[in-house]
Amino acid sequence: MENMKDKVAYITGGSKGIGLGIAQVLVRQGMRVAISGRDEKALKAAASSLDAERVMPLVSNVTSLADEEEAVKAILYRWGQLDVVVANAGVGHFSPVDSLSVDHWNQMINTNLTGVFNTLKAALPALKESQGYYITVASLAGTNFFASGAGYNATKFGVVGFTQAAMLDLRPFGIKVSTIMPGSVATHFNQNEPGDKDAWKIQPEDIGELVWDLLKMHPRTLPSKIEVRPTRPDLK
Repeated sequence: MENMKDKVAYITGGSKGIGLGIAQVLVRQGMRVAISGRDEKALKAAASSLDAERVMPLVSNVTSLADEEEAVKAILYRWGQLDVVVANAGVGHFSPVDSLSVDHWNQMINTNLTGVFNTLKAALPALKESQGYYITVASLAGTNFFASGAGYNATKFGVVGFTQAAMLDLRPFGIKVSTIMPGSVATHFNQNEPGDKDAWKIQPEDIGELVWDLLKMHPRTLPSKIEVRPTRPDLK
């Protein structure tokens, strides 16, 4: 994985926020990047803002294994390989467990947890071929529980456990697996509108730089679980 120029990455939830920040960094470093999501217009706008020649927008809902299989098929048809997969798509609903709706619970389980499985399952044959890298974007909520976070905590604890077990399963195939666990990031998550008030937070491109650092690392070394948080939360 040392020479990443023209390598191919697939990022779910790539039209904005952390996914777009990762795409920006990887494209700048010379990689070819596919981004997916459910909003075709937003995906095309994101691709145009980056590099239309090196970025492929794909409409895919990670809750559907068939969608993810079609996305991987499209990537392989265009570029013939898949080297890096970043399972980033996620949703959050926050309320006390006694008022958490079944619909919101299912949305989070299906997107945040089943989605990372679907993405990996669809990409595994190609990742075995390339001896590539699979990265999940979890959260500090994957180890730190909080009031009104029962559903979200359940999914992110699950993502961390799933990813670490997958890491052990896939090492024999030469596939590296890591999970990134960010704290507060300046995104649209949970109806936030990013602006000057978010200057103290991690920025999406910071997560992109972290992904790039992982890809550059010597293949003998694997940071399998990375916690990252704002340096100065007291500035908020």
